[in-house]
Amino acid sequence: MTSRQRHIAHLYLHAVLTGDEYSDVIELMSGITPHVQAVLPNAVQLDLTSALRYFDLSPYNVVQLAKIRLKALHGIDSSAGLAGNRMLAAMAADASAPGDTTCVPMGQAADWLYPRPITALPGIGRTTAETLRRYGLHTIGQVVDLPAGTLQRLLGAGPARLLAERARGHDPRPVTSVEPAAHLVADLALERDCLDPAQHHRAVLGLTDQIGQRLRGERQITSRLTLTVRYADNSSTTRTRTLPEPTNHSPALAATALGLLNALGLQRARVRAFVIRADALLPADSAYRQLSMDPGDDRARVAEAAADRARRRFGPWAIRPATLADSAFSA
Repeated sequence: MTSRQRHIAHLYLHAVLTGDEYSDVIELMSGITPHVQAVLPNAVQLDLTSALRYFDLSPYNVVQLAKIRLKALHGIDSSAGLAGNRMLAAMAADASAPGDTTCVPMGQAADWLYPRPITALPGIGRTTAETLRRYGLHTIGQVVDLPAGTLQRLLGAGPARLLAERARGHDPRPVTSVEPAAHLVADLALERDCLDPAQHHRAVLGLTDQIGQRLRGERQITSRLTLTVRYADNSSTTRTRTLPEPTNHSPALAATALGLLNALGLQRARVRAFVIRADALLPADSAYRQLSMDPGDDRARVAEAAADRARRRFGPWAIRPATLADSAFSA
């Protein structure tokens, strides 16, 4: 008995959504299929396999139906990928121009993957990609053609096995219906690709300052930050770090976010956009603080509270960090 061919859609939402708006999108997509998974910060995946008979439409047309509903009911533009598993669908969505849908037909996944850059595979960080490039491996097809033993010597047994599976388009993960966690997102799309590490630093600092202000304004704290960096070739890197303690204090958030940025070692990378997400949110009343013997920490928090009061009265940019003064990255 052969298993039924899966049809997985990945919809990239061209919008910055609040937690409530994201929940509304999940509920809307649940009217098409009960198998909907949130892919933070701005995507959803749908398993359309059981929905095709109900709608009596092709997988492509069901995806178009989902996109039309998003636009008509929530004003959200989207691009999409359609394939036989979650990984291929996400890659196809990444390859789609805004508003378009890219399909990877059954039986053609290997041909579709073969010429694509190795960085297009999810989970392939810049360090792994650089290791492969040093040995002349630039495309997914070159990795597929490499003997398994050689790949293991380059990367180690576990990473090599996982990379080989992904390069061949294998991904058995199911679409799991899980409600998105409460989160806040700040993003910045640069006017032009930026190579300057100092500007990268200022961009991330500005986004964490926005996140801190919003957390304090909504009386929430976060215990985890995620930084996503999108590059000129439309590839991206995402890293997550748990904070030492839940907080809404901007300097603490900035220290964590800048630590994530520095760990990427971007150097002269051509960056197109940054996204910072704060999740695992809790009410500020539940915050705890590690006792500090540094009186400067208390003074910084008092100054921060005074700055928040000034912003509420005179506008969000009445007071800003000196590093961001007169900066195109601060808005």
